[in-house]
Amino acid sequence: MSGSDWDRVRNRLRDELGDAAARRWLGPVTIDRGGDGAVRLKLPTRFLRDWVADRYGERIRTLWQKENPAVGAIEIIVESAGGAAPVYTPALPSAQTQAVAPVAASTDLTADLGVALEPKYTFENFVVGKPNEFAAAAAMRVAESEKAAFNPLFLYSGVGLGKTHLMHAIAWHIRANAPDRKVMYLSAEMFMYRFIRALRDQSMMAFKEQFRSVDVLMIDDVQFIAGKDATQEEFFHTFNALIDQGRQIVISADKSPSDLEGLEDRLRSRLNCGLVADIHATTYELRLGILGHKAERMGVEIPSKVMEFLAHKIASNVRELEGALNRVVAHSQLVGRAITLESTQDVLHDLIRASDRRVGIEEIQKKVAEYFNIKLSEMSSARRSRQVARPRQVAMYLSKQLTSRSLPEIGRRFGGRDHTTVMHAVKKVDELRATDQAFSDDVDLLLRMLQS
Repeated sequence: MSGSDWDRVRNRLRDELGDAAARRWLGPVTIDRGGDGAVRLKLPTRFLRDWVADRYGERIRTLWQKENPAVGAIEIIVESAGGAAPVYTPALPSAQTQAVAPVAASTDLTADLGVALEPKYTFENFVVGKPNEFAAAAAMRVAESEKAAFNPLFLYSGVGLGKTHLMHAIAWHIRANAPDRKVMYLSAEMFMYRFIRALRDQSMMAFKEQFRSVDVLMIDDVQFIAGKDATQEEFFHTFNALIDQGRQIVISADKSPSDLEGLEDRLRSRLNCGLVADIHATTYELRLGILGHKAERMGVEIPSKVMEFLAHKIASNVRELEGALNRVVAHSQLVGRAITLESTQDVLHDLIRASDRRVGIEEIQKKVAEYFNIKLSEMSSARRSRQVARPRQVAMYLSKQLTSRSLPEIGRRFGGRDHTTVMHAVKKVDELRATDQAFSDDVDLLLRMLQS
């Protein structure tokens, strides 16, 4: 009886989670019926038990209650030779049984991970194509290797192309297949904040021990510590300590180590000493594959013309592509309208318009440099003469108007300048446009050239 109940509950969960996630997390589950009327879901490892209990315990309780209200309680346990202790026992209230209070999970899955990992960011959900196959293969090798495969593995790409997905996938793979290995994943910004807090609290020894005792250290967006000398100093020593112990390090950034400005030469050299793998912009074929994979996970049928339209129009990054598909599907389900090419164009009109006119900071810099007859390298130089500074301010202004980049990121693209410099440039150009018609005409012409 319990087995058939579980089959129906598991099928419902598979519909909600997708086949890949259901196989990974629910596939190892076996069940039996206790003498006290409780149902026990048994998993082979503590990691799997904690994960299923934390993420799906309440949903399992709700679904099982609908299937069989007579069941007293559900326990999620580790099956082992030495016995098994329940980690989660949510009550299933009924007329026949007394409710049992839930018992909280004893182990926090993310306690040593630094930040929570995104469940959907696994290797199974990463669509491989020519632009990312090298980075994906390198990430898988690191995830599967007991010893440091490439040290460090340095992944870099533009926004939304999959470097964070691959880092999460490495962490998930290690936790699922080698749960005894200690993995820490966090952003470079979080590393800096923890370092500052340790200095303030006079707890540097504890800080050093925490970071230097891990088996795998993963730092996302390392460009954040550019120009932050004290943080770089500590990161450099942490890096060296882990390398000397043969521990694996995985780093990500928006540029290659050689192109990252504001880093100490010794740190840049260290980042270059392992394997550097870049993820190129997506191709049309890869975008089609990503859409197909996501549609399959969502369990929806998308007309081929709609898929082709999205793959052509949303070419900037994978996040926007998946977000566009989410909007199309949600609109169809909420208003009860079939997914067609016309409805897709209607739902995504703002996104498509923005995508059609989007340009990059590099293109803006190049166009402005040509227009004002200066070298492209002057956009990042330290020169402050008006002949150079004014075109640079115009390029910053246009970058703010035509891209979605933040002020700090724009500043970094202009020779590592501070965000306040960008703010000043935007304000200055606005003031000049209001008082100098010839200058305003120049900016308007550049806007039209970049948007055409």
